[in-house]
Amino acid sequence: MPKKSKIGELASKETKAEFGEELSSYTSLTVAEIKALFPTKSDRDELVELLRIVNSTADENSKKAELIEKIGKVSGAVVKLAKTFASGL
Repeated sequence: MPKKSKIGELASKETKAEFGEELSSYTSLTVAEIKALFPTKSDRDELVELLRIVNSTADENSKKAELIEKIGKVSGAVVKLAKTFASGL
């Protein structure tokens, strides 16, 4: 992957900050926690897909079925979130 220019790096940081701020309004995670848990775009994409499924208007059985169907695409986010919440137990 080519090295980002200074402008590219600034834009990337800005985008990550906006993502964290927006996402933290939908979860109990802080912006800092989101950035630490989901540092890459692919990490954030997994999280967004997981939250899209969980927050959909579908009934619980439909949500479970979709999660089973797409577990390979969201498993990283599931594990990271479970570890985060389980560490407080």
